[in-house]
Amino acid sequence: MMQIDYPFHFDSRKKTALTDEDDHIRDMILQTLFTAQGERVNRPDFGCGLMQLVFAPNSDELASATQFLVQGALQKWLGDLIRVESVSVKSDEATLYISIQYVVLTSQERQIAQFSRAV
Repeated sequence: MMQIDYPFHFDSRKKTALTDEDDHIRDMILQTLFTAQGERVNRPDFGCGLMQLVFAPNSDELASATQFLVQGALQKWLGDLIRVESVSVKSDEATLYISIQYVVLTSQERQIAQFSRAV
């Protein structure tokens, strides 16, 4: 089944761009990770606040806390679509590198999504 692509845009036919299920799930993970809590008016608790951690001092404790934060947010908001197997978060200067291994529940396919965000 096709879904609306994120970010919203028009395709070459001047119609709303669509995407497949795997890309749609990746798009939803991206939105969950990089949406700050309070940013969405009708869902003020949506997101995980990941970007706030960029400026925190690096430590093993922060890395563990970040992994739990990301895994908890994904479980809360996407738990009916995916099962998160592992989360890896690294910070280098002002860039976050996130790698998430998950299983799509409908197909039981294992996927790896990698994101980076400079601030």
